Amino acid sequence: MKYDREYSSIKSVRQTLCKDVANKKLTGVCAGIAKYYDFPRLAVRIVAIAVLIMLPVATGVAYVVASMLLPNSKYY
Repeated sequence: MKYDREYSSIKSVRQTLCKDVANKKLTGVCAGIAKYYDFPRLAVRIVAIAVLIMLPVATGVAYVVASMLLPNSKYY
């Protein structure tokens, strides 16, 4: 799935990693990662759940830290 780079008509606009609040399930971290790397949101969420099952404490801490540090997207 190809995302428009934050709705910009200029394709050379540099995109930063941020939470995608328009497509969020919990806080938008997985949706923001999917948008930044042009991956399907469902695939990123499945990988996140699989890693959460294997390494629950490390993944939980990383998710909470990412949800606090990543800014919200500018466009909804």
